[in-house]
Amino acid sequence: MRIAVLGAGLAGVTSAWYLARDGHQVTVVDRQPGAGLETSFANGAQISVSHPEPWANPGAPLTVLRWLGREDAPLLFRPRADLQQWRWSLAFLRECLPARTRHNTDAIARLAMFSLASLRELRAQTDIAYDQSSSGILQTFYTQRDWTHAETNAQRLRDYGMEAQTCSPARCIEIEPALADCRDTLYGGLYAPQDETGDAHLFVQQLTDRCRDEGVRFCFERTVEKLVLEGGLVSRVMLQTPAGSTERLSADAYVLALGSYTTAHAAALGERLPIYPVKGYSVTIALGEHALAPHVSITDESHRIVCSRLGNRLRIAGTAELAGYDNSINRVRCEAILARACTLFPRLGDTRGAEFWAGLRPATPSNVPIIGPSRLPNLWFNSGHGTLGWTLGCGSARALAALIGGRAAPVDFPFRKP
Repeated sequence: MRIAVLGAGLAGVTSAWYLARDGHQVTVVDRQPGAGLETSFANGAQISVSHPEPWANPGAPLTVLRWLGREDAPLLFRPRADLQQWRWSLAFLRECLPARTRHNTDAIARLAMFSLASLRELRAQTDIAYDQSSSGILQTFYTQRDWTHAETNAQRLRDYGMEAQTCSPARCIEIEPALADCRDTLYGGLYAPQDETGDAHLFVQQLTDRCRDEGVRFCFERTVEKLVLEGGLVSRVMLQTPAGSTERLSADAYVLALGSYTTAHAAALGERLPIYPVKGYSVTIALGEHALAPHVSITDESHRIVCSRLGNRLRIAGTAELAGYDNSINRVRCEAILARACTLFPRLGDTRGAEFWAGLRPATPSNVPIIGPSRLPNLWFNSGHGTLGWTLGCGSARALAALIGGRAAPVDFPFRKP
């Protein structure tokens, strides 16, 4: 089939890869001048299979209330006169119910494990390099309350078939010596050696080149204006060029992988998707010769930030902000992330050249992505991955390609039904 993939972020490019490998003629469209320049550009860099529990969990409502009024809070809610935001927020509260959280965690865990296996297989096939590391992820805890649940969380991960080790402060420092400066405040950790890290933007760029080798065509600097319906099918997509002219692209099937903007285009076709932008921030530091920075990726559970080594750079990311489609950078939040990293690792060296970034994560209230068919026979979705886009990307795209090809789903997951 001729398939148009709308969006050249991680979800779109991985979808194009697996569809092209299935023999389809694929065209990818994106408004940016290259691939992976929006949400995939500077994320936290973690493939965190060991963190399947969504933000929506029984403890979340009280935690959010505790953070209200703090500009540097890990989760910041900015109320707007926006019906979509309020619908999403109410649905988020529903997903915090214990039974819903267990259901969502189970689904995410299964897809995450499948996705990690798919990523490793893809890497072996293509030999691409993206500053990746297979050193695992170490979750660290700095309050007694957070540490209390570490063993329970570790056992839950083992039940999913993942390796998880609870660690004393001394063991944490043995795994990552750069933590030695915070030994007095560290209660313990949870180490997941199967987890990985890597530069998602570099991965998308490398995979774009491999997609071209497979015959995929990329149309950059083309903004999706609308999808046109005829006879109960999407017949074409109308694109706007930088010069303001209009182009049309026709295909047999269409994949919406436009991140947070998937919602508006789906709504125009009569599909209401529970996807809302949740802004995340990151700080990237160029490491000098004498910097003492972690090599193992660190998740600071008590402050909701992650630190990942990418070659000679350190990426620190975290926080979530519900502020609509505003992707401007709030320096207060970025500086809070940087300050916490400097507290954990006081010998990072000169951080004055740190690069701040913000991106809109396409999040569902449950953090379970929307993958599968729409009510229209030739329209498909691959969006809504929230904070786990890098973790779930390859598995989501591989599963979507199987469904489009009429094959059984390769993983047990609540795929969208038409």
